[in-house]
Amino acid sequence: MPHPISALGAGHTLISVITFAAGLYSYARHHKIDSAIPSGKFYLAGMVVSVFTSFGLSSTGGFNVGHALGIVALLAITGALLVPRLSLLGRARPYLSQFAFAFSFFLLLVPGINETLTRLPVAHPLADGPESPLVRGALAAWLGLFVLGSVLQLWWMRSQQKKPNLTSPVPHRPAPFGRSSATTFNANKSEER
Repeated sequence: MPHPISALGAGHTLISVITFAAGLYSYARHHKIDSAIPSGKFYLAGMVVSVFTSFGLSSTGGFNVGHALGIVALLAITGALLVPRLSLLGRARPYLSQFAFAFSFFLLLVPGINETLTRLPVAHPLADGPESPLVRGALAAWLGLFVLGSVLQLWWMRSQQKKPNLTSPVPHRPAPFGRSSATTFNANKSEER
């Protein structure tokens, strides 16, 4: 029989779902989590609140794997924010930063998958615990999506760096054969006469 959900548990779940939605929106719209834009800021704030509210929850009565994953997720977003400032990492900085954000996004749902499958539907949950084949299969699928998504994101970031900047002004091209444009214009006028 699943444990009844407390008010803190319901609040934590709501915050986690909204945080997940903000991260998903950020990936769908911007292909990344960017702490400088509203959806990225919302994701970061939600992640912090979600992790801290999880510390008040425990089906085992003490520190558990979900709490440890929350701490790792906080370390990941801290790293994602600090990596761009470390010049010794060179051109790898944006890639490492986004990988850390993606890892935090992955970790957000790991406890959620277990909790959802072991609590819903309320009368007859789909799984009986974290060792259930259904929970393990769902976590394996989520891990596969994380790996595939990370590879695609890094490939997309790399392709964006290779694109020419179409917003920059067109450079001035010299006239053919080293003549100035005024000389070329005058030469063309004299040929018409």
